[in-house]
This record gives sequence, structure tokens and C-alpha cells, in this order.
Amino acid sequence: MNEPIHTAHIDRLRVEVYADREALGAAAARAACQRIEAAVSRTGRCRGIFAAAPSQNELLAHLRAARALRWDAVEAFHMDEYIGLPAGAPQRFSHFLRTALFDHVPLKAVHLLDQAGLPIADEMARYADMLASAPIDVVCLGVGENGHIAFNDPPVADFNDSRLVKEVQLDLACRLQQVNDGAFATLAAVPERAMTLTVPALMRGESLICVVPGERKAAAIQSMLCGPIEENCPASILRRHDDCTLYLDAASAALWLESAGR
Repeated sequence: MNEPIHTAHIDRLRVEVYADREALGAAAARAACQRIEAAVSRTGRCRGIFAAAPSQNELLAHLRAARALRWDAVEAFHMDEYIGLPAGAPQRFSHFLRTALFDHVPLKAVHLLDQAGLPIADEMARYADMLASAPIDVVCLGVGENGHIAFNDPPVADFNDSRLVKEVQLDLACRLQQVNDGAFATLAAVPERAMTLTVPALMRGESLICVVPGERKAAAIQSMLCGPIEENCPASILRRHDDCTLYLDAASAALWLESAGR
């Protein structure tokens, strides 16, 4: 079993640094499986929210391989979706998660944020009602290059949002990341608007597992861990959660470790 090469606590947030993406993904998946099993043992079910991004690939691959997990007691949600893409577009986050995880394990239910033929406001209300109907046990999320969580970019993030789901304008850094990740060939092809779970919706999760590999995330991680807790770096709010672990690799942790003299 791979062990972290560095650990720390920043406020309430536990940070674990691993040598590479594979070790990071394996460790995060072990933690996710433990949280899922604990919820199922405690209540007979687990409600989990999953992020859709290449940064989550190793985590999702290890979860997909966890055949002994009681998936038939798990209800799966996802945290954001573009507005305006056709139903079959491969860039849709529902498509990403179905391909990476949802279609490979016998889930009790999959709840997609997919417009479902409804007006956007009605779809967001429908999804918010499902989220609010029972506690969320596990949230598996990442951090964007601009410090966003889900699609809560700095200009639209609100730590005190009264909504669980909202429509947002994506900022330029966020849209450029989608090109850098290989999801879109050009910036012009990236949608400008999306539906997203809000910051409070994510923070309602009992356990948060945050997976952030790669050197392109290093500046965001440094801001998240060393800067003030504020909407200018939405991920900084994770330092206030009672059960959140941030999983980094050597590349994403590099600037933070250097600035901290670690």
C-alpha cells in the first residue's frame, strides 16, 4: 500500500501528498470506499456526489474496480453540467461519469443533472429537491486551475448561497481549462454557461474527498492552502469542513511545499 510522502493539517483540512497520480488515486479510492461502506452499514444506503474531470481518472478507475463494494446501495449524483450541448455530446459531464463509473457498477440509482427536457430553472429545482431529500454521505471533488469547486468560479462563488443548484457564467480561466484538458478543441467550442451545485451544497456532504493532481493545479493549491478563506479562491472553504481530505501528488503540491519550506 502506497503511503503519503507528506501530510499536514491546514485549519480543519487534512492534506496528503503522494508521489504520483496513481498512488494518489488509489489512496483516495480507499478512503471513498471506506466512507461508502460506513454509510451503508449505518443507514442501509449511501448518497454520493462525483466530479467529472480528467483529474478524477485514477480515483474513478479504482472505484470501478472495487467490485466488492455494496454499489447496489449507492445513489450517485454529479455536481455540474454544461448548458447548450446536445444530449449525446461526449463533453457532457453525465457522459463522462457514465463512461468512467456509472455504467460499470450496479448502482441503486443514478441522478443526472441533464435538463431532462425541462426548462433550466425547473431542472435545477428538480435536482435541488433530490439533493435535499436526504443527507449526502460522500462528495468526491476536484479543484480547478482557478480554484473553483464544481463550477463555482471566483466571480460567482458564494459561501452563503441559499440555493443548492444554480446557473452560472463560466469565467475565462475555467473555459480555457476545458481546452487544456482536451475536452474541447477550441475556446469558442466551450459553452459559456452551466448548471452547478453551489458551495453550500457541496459542503453539506458528511465526508469530502478532494483529488487534485498535476502541475497545472499547483498555483490554485498554494492559494487554497496559504491564502485567506474567501470566494476569490472557492476551494479555500474546504479548510472549514470537519471531514475533508485533500489528495495531492508531488506536482500539484510543489508550490505549496516550497512556500511552506517543507
